[in-house]
Amino acid sequence: MGSNSFHMVVARYEHGQLRVIDRLRDSVRLAAGLKADGSLDAERLQRALDCLARFGQRLSALPEHRVRAVATNSVRRLRFPQEFLDPAEAALGHAIEIVSGREEARLIYLGVAHALPDAPGRRLVIDIGGGSTEFIIGQGFDALEKESLQMGCVASTLRFFADGKLTPKRWRQAQTEITVELQQFSTDYRSHGWSETIGSSGTIKAISNIVQAAGWCDSGISRSALQRLVDTMLSAGSLDNLRLSGLSDERRGVIAGGVSILEASFNALGLQHMQVCDTAMREGLLYDMIGRSQHRDPRTTSISALALRYATDKAQAERIEKTALALYEEVAGKWQFTHAEHDWLLWSARIHEIGLAIAHSQYHVHGAYIVENSDLPGFSRQEQQVLAAIVRSHRRKPDPAIFQALPERLRVSGMRITALIRLAVLLNRSRAADALPPLELSVDDKQLTLKLPHDWLEQHPLSRADLEQERDYLKHLDLKLQVRAKERDVA
Repeated sequence: MGSNSFHMVVARYEHGQLRVIDRLRDSVRLAAGLKADGSLDAERLQRALDCLARFGQRLSALPEHRVRAVATNSVRRLRFPQEFLDPAEAALGHAIEIVSGREEARLIYLGVAHALPDAPGRRLVIDIGGGSTEFIIGQGFDALEKESLQMGCVASTLRFFADGKLTPKRWRQAQTEITVELQQFSTDYRSHGWSETIGSSGTIKAISNIVQAAGWCDSGISRSALQRLVDTMLSAGSLDNLRLSGLSDERRGVIAGGVSILEASFNALGLQHMQVCDTAMREGLLYDMIGRSQHRDPRTTSISALALRYATDKAQAERIEKTALALYEEVAGKWQFTHAEHDWLLWSARIHEIGLAIAHSQYHVHGAYIVENSDLPGFSRQEQQVLAAIVRSHRRKPDPAIFQALPERLRVSGMRITALIRLAVLLNRSRAADALPPLELSVDDKQLTLKLPHDWLEQHPLSRADLEQERDYLKHLDLKLQVRAKERDVA
């Protein structure tokens, strides 16, 4: 769900390759509907919902785990994104993830890299979208440097050329302001270097079509061809007077912003020529899904890196993970957990103590902040929010408001996974390698019953007291806890 167009790709993975079965595209121009107060105007909202309803019909036969829907810059910028996501998810029939600008960049690079032949050097990939532009330096399938700037073809056209007039003064203003944004990273990027430059997505493909149709460039986009295009646009004086072969009427209204961004990028990064690739973020999403299904999930790598960065106690994390997983297996069927909840459990167990790197006091709060605000490749914004909520609530009295702030579809599962992590932490409070007794956990909707050997409870009075306290704490997660020693109640 881009700021200019919504795209859908249906593909089949066979013999190590993706085969596209169906494509749909709709020019929604979501960025044009963003208002100053951070809301979306009613017309653009309805266009988006109508488009998603059409997409939803095509996807109706596909199981949920085989569909990923992703929203980018314009939805990121909404003041209350859930007010858009609730009707949008209802129209589509599937959950919609919001990805960060750097995650968008990673997915773009992944899609581009899979379409290009292997090369030993680094690549610079530039993708001009409707609301943002991504710049990625990568090698092979790995995105090494990622930047996402709040400027795209729709947003920049509205900002600099809202009335459609194209004058040298306005063009210079656009170049100056865009260059200021590029200077945040251009020097650093040029110090890294790259062997080839690749452009992706609709704006750059449209510019390539124009300069080749005019005979200014044989392939891709050259610096001289781009300059001739700028001169031609300024000579026309307005978008209405612009007559260029290869420029569709649909693209005409936003081309000025796209060309201005590309020219500033050529100048700031010292580019002479750019090849153009047909694949981008949507293909990157498909390859990311394939990687997850084949145990190459970048989210797991991100969690491991986070644990290393903040020097978590690996032995304790493994104890929590083992205990939480044992409890999970007892209740997964009754609570109808999916792979998503399984992942939340493992990830939160591995990083629940990262806040200790800051201070022991309120370390769960520090940890939640780190999780929610870190750049974690592979994660959507909602996934990071759920993980942060679990880390924040794994100790002390949980705050129900934290879960109320999550999308409704994630609240109950998030609270239930939190309960399992809390019990695992409580049972491993000694941080010792001593084996725990056999655990039996049963559930009946909101009622949890934990069975432990009577002798173990008698020998562990602190654990017994903690379990009695936990009975009150879990009420804040809309759950009831009962602890039994064989057949006798102890809490």
